Amino acid sequence: MIKTTTRSSRSTGRATLADVARLAGVSQMTASRALRSNSRVDAEMAQRVADASEKLGYVPDPAARALASQRSSHIAVMIPSLTNTLFVDLLEAVQSVLRAAGFQTLVGVTHYDPLEEEQLVREQLLHRPAGLLLTGLQQTARTQALVAASGVPVVYMMENSDAADVVSVGFSQFDAAGQMTRHLLDCGHQRIAFAAAQLDPRTLQRLQGWRKTMQDAGLHDANLEWLDPAPSSIGVGGQLLAQILASPHAVQAVFFCNDDLAQGALLAAQRSGLRVPGQLAICGFNDLPASAYMVPSLTTVKTPRVEVGQRAAQLLLQRVLQEPLVEHRVDLGFSLILRESTQPG
Repeated sequence: MIKTTTRSSRSTGRATLADVARLAGVSQMTASRALRSNSRVDAEMAQRVADASEKLGYVPDPAARALASQRSSHIAVMIPSLTNTLFVDLLEAVQSVLRAAGFQTLVGVTHYDPLEEEQLVREQLLHRPAGLLLTGLQQTARTQALVAASGVPVVYMMENSDAADVVSVGFSQFDAAGQMTRHLLDCGHQRIAFAAAQLDPRTLQRLQGWRKTMQDAGLHDANLEWLDPAPSSIGVGGQLLAQILASPHAVQAVFFCNDDLAQGALLAAQRSGLRVPGQLAICGFNDLPASAYMVPSLTTVKTPRVEVGQRAAQLLLQRVLQEPLVEHRVDLGFSLILRESTQPG
């Protein structure tokens, strides 16, 4: 039976853990354990605590909990963009793992700017997060020093490091681009352009993968590189295709650095009457949901962004809880999704 007398010990009138414990007729320690779903609390007692918490509208104070446990309840996550489906999927996966473990995510958007990332990391470390998830491996020297001095566990996402003291989850952007380029070569194309926007570090790794494969085939030509620092978009993809087609340098295929650009190119080709892949093969990178439904459907590289988010969050939890790590470098690989936009015949 829940007692009906209530009283807040705070002048603001906000319910406290002591209020919940008093209403449920248990100790504060028992109430705390019950609210954390501790299996050592009797089911009937746990229900009394839950009922009292709901009746009082009790919301746990994360700062107080962190102080009591010497561990924060939030994880800082740095991603380059919230407009890119790739990172939205990554973030959703991260949050699903961390939330189930009782942690909250505080998201910082770096806009692909290492200096902005540095400032965000500095601000987050002031709040003593339990852990830190960073995208990529291109942090400034000051960011690296801040993280090292803080002692906060960190896991790097989307790329892999061979350093023994770095925990990373990702795949080889270089190898993925190389395999896609080889696919285009196997289709009989020799004049293969590489078109890119944004020009962030991972895009440049894809450029290097394309370039190395073309050089190995004796077919590299600097005139086939189309690089635009503008933010990537479907519109920019159409613009890049128009520039490539207007160039005096013949092109048989275009490898776009991501699906946004490639989708824009396919739409532009359709408007102009250019036959894909009959007159020009087109492929992308990341396998965004719409790519399978383009006309023609888009050949692309499927990247394990959801798996990267899940595995990175799991490894970070192990570090936060000071559990031993079986592996520090997790390479989740990639796969080519071969569709109509590059298939001959």
